[in-house]
Amino acid sequence: MANAERTHVNFRSLLGARPEFTALVENFHEPIEGSQLVAVRPVAEAVPIRVNDITADDLYRSGERWRVVLADIEGVRSLLAVPLVSGGKGIGAIVLYRREVAPFTDDDLALVQSFAAQAVIAVQNVHQFRELQTRLEREAATREILSVISQSRDDENPVFDVILESAARLCDCRTSTLVLLNEASDRLVLRAMWGEPMKHFKLGQELWRLDGSSGNVRAVHERRIIHIEDMADTEEYRNGNTIRRRTVDDEGFRTFLSVPLLADGKAIGCIDLFRHEVRPFDDRHIALVETFATQAVIAIENVRQFRALETLNAELGDRVEEQVGEIERMGRLKRFLSPQVANAVISSGDEGILSSHRALIGILFCDIRGFTAFCETAEPEETIEFLQTYHEEMGKLINAHGAGVDHRWGDGIMVIFNDPFPCEDPAGDALRLALAMREKMEEICQRWKRLGHRLGFGVGVSLGYATVGMVGSEGRFDYTANGSAVNMAARLCD
Repeated sequence: MANAERTHVNFRSLLGARPEFTALVENFHEPIEGSQLVAVRPVAEAVPIRVNDITADDLYRSGERWRVVLADIEGVRSLLAVPLVSGGKGIGAIVLYRREVAPFTDDDLALVQSFAAQAVIAVQNVHQFRELQTRLEREAATREILSVISQSRDDENPVFDVILESAARLCDCRTSTLVLLNEASDRLVLRAMWGEPMKHFKLGQELWRLDGSSGNVRAVHERRIIHIEDMADTEEYRNGNTIRRRTVDDEGFRTFLSVPLLADGKAIGCIDLFRHEVRPFDDRHIALVETFATQAVIAIENVRQFRALETLNAELGDRVEEQVGEIERMGRLKRFLSPQVANAVISSGDEGILSSHRALIGILFCDIRGFTAFCETAEPEETIEFLQTYHEEMGKLINAHGAGVDHRWGDGIMVIFNDPFPCEDPAGDALRLALAMREKMEEICQRWKRLGHRLGFGVGVSLGYATVGMVGSEGRFDYTANGSAVNMAARLCD
């Protein structure tokens, strides 16, 4: 029968042969092209061959090895070889022989040709069955790999193990490895392996420099598949390359296949397959390993993205925690500081400026004249509406005049200038705010007068030293001032 690539012929079955002949043809491996052997020519030419007496031609007389073996060891004289033809090409042959000179007839030929046709059907059936079986095995392997990829978001090694096991099993070899570029991108690291333990190659080793000539280095450097039919028949082996010698002599590998792992057009590693005998990988095996290489790259990229996402989530968590802290601080400070001052404290990151200290400050106290009587006669809704309008308008003016702190209780308001942040003219700023408040209150009170309510406005301003800082208990602090200047402003307002 011809091999899958139709380059050589091997004996597949012998019936009735002598033991010494059977022993000789066990390793029969004859090239198809140019062969004159009667067992090979029908495969090459797809025509039957009949020889009446194999000792009566020039091949026997010239001492051709296999002709002499047939005649002198097996005792063959008359021979008939009928090709197995599929798609117009010979894929094998049925060979019959007699140990006496008794030529085969046309009837013999016709009968054997019918057997050959039946053999071709059987071969095709088996071939189709094996193709189907192989396809199912490959699909099952792909499903398994994809399943492992989906379950291994943070670790690509389980995926590597399944890929290497599947590649070795489906490509009929006993050893497979996966290597990746190291962080410096100057060497290949053995990241995963499957099969028989090796003597000189261990996981984690960085043995292959990218400026070397090893097969896997070439696959990565040149971003292409490297297929070496016999590593013992290479310049690296003949020149004594250490890694190539160890691979062949100590590990016993002969045929080698390396398929690069390509990500965004760049090679990041490769999958390597080894056979202990000289037996090249066919195109189907190479295509399969290319598929596995793509899946390995997917696994690597998934893990990279997952780890990047974890890092990002951790960073976001820290940032959110920090922002929540700032929001809490901002909310706490805005209870007694103007938004501008609170924002400035948060931005500076220094709340020490709010600690107790003595400062020269401008103080303003104000309230509504006649407010108590108003509350006794007005509806509760009217009282709340008026207070809302009053505090909203006064708050706008306080912020516009750059006050540092204001406190409010009922209709009373206290405003501090020159603390916690300094201003050039605290007394003048307080006075200008008082005048603006009085002007706005004349407008507000005029509106309420038309509703039958008589209200007025009182304000007091002073300048002097006072003790300023945070006062209160847990959960409730105020930033306030105490001292004679504060009392003076309050009395003036009264």
